[in-house]
Amino acid sequence: MQIQPRKSTVQSLSVDPSLLSRSSPGATSIRNLPVNLFGSVMGLSGLALAWRLAHNSLGAPAWVGEAIGAFAVGVFLLLAWAYLAKLVKHPGAVRAEFHHPVTGNFFGTIAISLLLLSVVVGPYSPSAAQAIWTMGVVVTFMLCYAVVSRLLKGQVDASHTVPAWIVPCVATLDIPVTSGQMPMAWVGEVNLLAAAVGTVLALVLFVMIVSRLVHRDPLAPGMAPSLVILMAPFAVGFLAYSNIVGGIDRFAALLFYFALFMFAVVAPKVFRPSVPFSAAWWAISFPMAALVNAALKYAEFRGNAPLWILAAVLLAALSLALAVLTVRTVWIALNWKLLA
Repeated sequence: MQIQPRKSTVQSLSVDPSLLSRSSPGATSIRNLPVNLFGSVMGLSGLALAWRLAHNSLGAPAWVGEAIGAFAVGVFLLLAWAYLAKLVKHPGAVRAEFHHPVTGNFFGTIAISLLLLSVVVGPYSPSAAQAIWTMGVVVTFMLCYAVVSRLLKGQVDASHTVPAWIVPCVATLDIPVTSGQMPMAWVGEVNLLAAAVGTVLALVLFVMIVSRLVHRDPLAPGMAPSLVILMAPFAVGFLAYSNIVGGIDRFAALLFYFALFMFAVVAPKVFRPSVPFSAAWWAISFPMAALVNAALKYAEFRGNAPLWILAAVLLAALSLALAVLTVRTVWIALNWKLLA
């Protein structure tokens, strides 16, 4: 007799968020718009900032980063309008998505998008950048508080411990990453608070998630792209720490190299033909963008050829990956599969 493998709890969580809204099979509706699509704004904004760094250090054309930044702003405005429509027309679907043990964590992508966009628009409108960044800070702390409070209620199924848990907490590390041009007197203390919260929570959650991945069933194939999130605390941590201390030291280098190591470990598990395409693939974008920005900053600090080559290769890989993701996302949107 052949024994059928046990289906993991997490596999049941890998369904499209549209199932939470009780849509009929095949139905196309704005209520099926997944919040994790805001991950596209994070990735595109991070790519724009990486090309800005490449312009300053490698002499890349300035218009590339600015064009990608403008595209990121446009994507955010479109998604914000669409998700607001979902909130107005189907508030129950939004509540279900927020309280879901996996998809609820992706609301952190909205907060991170605001923080990154403040840097994108900063050279054009400092006042708008300050307003967007302040809004992002408030939303980030609110989401992080809500997520931690929910976890501390207890009785959380260990199978729900997935890389997406890191998103709302790592969002706090993006506050010092994006605060460089903020002139407000209170920014320094907010940076320290954000770094303290993000560092401790990221390490605690990282250990919990790795323990779950080691001792329990593997993630469903549809959730494989979220494995890249595991390197985010270290790549973003490098950027946050170097901004707070005002330079790159050996501890920052340790963070960068561990992020690079984690990427090398998870990449073969993610970039496989067997992993189906969905909006969940955008989970790779911001962690990779953070690694590319960290690589460019570290290469500029060290100034040696191998690190410059590494940074350039990573930038090219990120650019190609996001181009493919953009084209494929537009394609399923035009075919009405995105909201099905």
